[in-house]
Amino acid sequence: MAVYNEVFAIEKYIRMSPRKARLVIDLVRGKGVEDAIGILKMTPKEAARVVVKAINSAAANATQNYGLTRDDLFISTIRADEGPTLKRMKAGARGRYKPILKRGAHITVGVAERETKES
Repeated sequence: MAVYNEVFAIEKYIRMSPRKARLVIDLVRGKGVEDAIGILKMTPKEAARVVVKAINSAAANATQNYGLTRDDLFISTIRADEGPTLKRMKAGARGRYKPILKRGAHITVGVAERETKES
């Protein structure tokens, strides 16, 4: 098992269901940063734009704060957690109301440097 240091970035309070974001997140888990961004640029989902922003932020944190090279980075951890839910209501039959839940998400991206094999 390889030991590596992770650098994180968190996009908070995204007005999107975490379930919808996870569809996009599963496409790039474990991929290199540049490969992941290339995949997401061609993905026709709204969540792809937010995930690209989070990946770019994590890669920038790694290069600026820790001096890692962007070409060696890969996505070691990525997840979409549940954020705050806005509760709205819609009128229903016979004087009742039906709840409308507008869900939110927090997207966490962790990047790490690949180990280079030295002979």
